[in-house]
Amino acid sequence: MNVLIAGAGRLGTQIANVLAAARNEVTLIDIDDDRVAELQGSMPVQLVAGDACEPVLLEHAGALTADLVIATTGDDEDNLVISLLAKRQFSVRRVAARVNDSDNAWLFDGRWGVDVAVPAATPLISLIEEATGATDTVALLRLSKAGVDVIETAITPQSRAVDRALGDVPLPEGTVVATIVRDGQPTVPDPAIRLRAGDELLLVSHSATEQEIHAAFQ
Repeated sequence: MNVLIAGAGRLGTQIANVLAAARNEVTLIDIDDDRVAELQGSMPVQLVAGDACEPVLLEHAGALTADLVIATTGDDEDNLVISLLAKRQFSVRRVAARVNDSDNAWLFDGRWGVDVAVPAATPLISLIEEATGATDTVALLRLSKAGVDVIETAITPQSRAVDRALGDVPLPEGTVVATIVRDGQPTVPDPAIRLRAGDELLLVSHSATEQEIHAAFQ
């Protein structure tokens, strides 16, 4: 599946990492050149600097062949414009948009090209399920016929993994850490990195359950 994501903030980068791990072709767009430069080399996606509200930029980023566009900027007006362009000008099959201000929720419908309107507080996995139309997370995040899943867990101040080196945390067999999202930015999961409260980890496993993953860190 070819996916375009507009907005390289915390939400956009998280979605990009998960969908890329599930072997989708992902392009992440952000208007901030510095943000794009900051992310270069740290994510398995194509990064494009520019204004996703501009049709030329969307076309350059691959809108003509996109199966899914997700607008996750912090501006509802921008998300609506991106959605309308994706649906009306580029005939993207499925368009999802983040609703930052609940007072604007009534605008996020088919008139603006939005197939799925997602409140800002929606959990990451639920948002991806809604955006892609998947009926369950396991089906969405299956990486191969062998059955490899992506699982998310967060480090809280009460987690026993706080201030421990990642390499010192015993993981279930067949499990690796794909990325650590810290302060909204994906971080290379070096074994020496010390985990902090607020870190969000995406792990890939072919056998561990979500409960086993959480138990390792909590």
